[in-house]
Amino acid sequence: MNLVLQGLDDCKPRLERIAALTAPQRIVSISANALRCEGIAFSPALRQTIEVAAHAAELDATYMMGAQKLTDYKLVAMDMDSTLITIECIDEIADMQGLKPQVAAITEAAMRGELDFSESLRRRVALLEGLDASALERVFEERLRLSPGADRMLKAVQAAGLKTLLVSGGFTYFTDRLKPLLGLDFTRANQLEIVGGKLTGKVLGDIVDAEAKRATVEQVCAQLGITPDQAIVMGDGANDLKMMGIAGMSVAFRAKPVVREQATVALNFVGLDGILNLFD
Repeated sequence: MNLVLQGLDDCKPRLERIAALTAPQRIVSISANALRCEGIAFSPALRQTIEVAAHAAELDATYMMGAQKLTDYKLVAMDMDSTLITIECIDEIADMQGLKPQVAAITEAAMRGELDFSESLRRRVALLEGLDASALERVFEERLRLSPGADRMLKAVQAAGLKTLLVSGGFTYFTDRLKPLLGLDFTRANQLEIVGGKLTGKVLGDIVDAEAKRATVEQVCAQLGITPDQAIVMGDGANDLKMMGIAGMSVAFRAKPVVREQATVALNFVGLDGILNLFD
């Protein structure tokens, strides 16, 4: 069993301190901010000790069985809001209506798994009725930013030949613009109804919920002639769990507790490019 430890800034002393707790056969330096403890004796008690200590030291700890190569995988599938990008787009759109607190509260409950996603989305979108569609452009231009490490991660996986899928419970307005900007291969999201230049408060077609996300990953895998265990799937909310559950590697990025607990990799401190340190 191997353990990858990684963090931000000047974290070398913290890395070495946590690594020593594992009594590894050897320690391999991956970078100034990451190292791999190889040949550690695994036990549930040790794992809990390491995870608590690492979190207190603001380090991410990932257990790996043996060595893996990035090219063992063929697809990276990503949630958009609060995963590939730093914001929840619907919350920022609602801010244009002066309704961000109300909408954000519903968003947060849905991401924790406390509300049905489809119903929560309809409730939130309904609050946007009458908003000028130009608000979407303002959110994209003024507020949408890629998550830390996203650009480096995408360039690395694309250079390695992996395909990319952005599958979102958010909106096509944003995924359609990110697709050419980032060179993504596939996207799927919800479409807001716009009539006369204003939002109607409705979503067109079926809601892209947890089940639709899982089905989309399966469909893209089938199209590529691969199996879901050749996919890396990233998310942060409860509506990502079904698609993460079929993946060969599931990555919880700064995620809700229910998602961190079920993912194979949890990145709480480093950027999305932290997955690159998990591969030889």
